[in-house]
Amino acid sequence: MPASQDENQADVRLAVTAQSLYLVNLLLLPGLAFVILLGIYLLFRDRVSSLSLHNLRQSLSASLWAGFFLVICNALVLLTGGYDGPWTWVIVIVYFTMAHSTLILLGVVGLIKAMAGEFWRYPLIGGLLE
Repeated sequence: MPASQDENQADVRLAVTAQSLYLVNLLLLPGLAFVILLGIYLLFRDRVSSLSLHNLRQSLSASLWAGFFLVICNALVLLTGGYDGPWTWVIVIVYFTMAHSTLILLGVVGLIKAMAGEFWRYPLIGGLLE
C-alpha cells in the first residue's frame, strides 16, 4: 500500500476517534471522554492533516458547547427553586429532548462524515476553536 493511503487511513482513524469521543462524552463517560479528547487535541494539533485537525476542533468545540448548555440548565434549575422545585423536571425534560438529543444527532452526523473522510462543520456550535 502506498504511503499516502496509509496516511489517509490514519487521518480518517483520528477523525473517527475524535467524533467517537464526542459521542462517548455525551452518552457514556462524561468528563473522562472530554479529558481524553482534549489530551489528543493537545498532543496532535501541530502534526496532523487538515482533516484530522478539523474533526478534532469540531468535536472539542461541540463538547465545550455541550458543557456550557449543561451548566446553563443547572443554573436555570437553581434559579427556579432548586432541585426540589416544581420546575426542575420541566427544565430537565426540555433540555434532554431539545438540546441534548440535538447534540447527539449532530455528533452522529459528524461521525458519519468522519468515517467517509469528509469535512463537516457543526451548525452554530462548530466555530469556537477556528
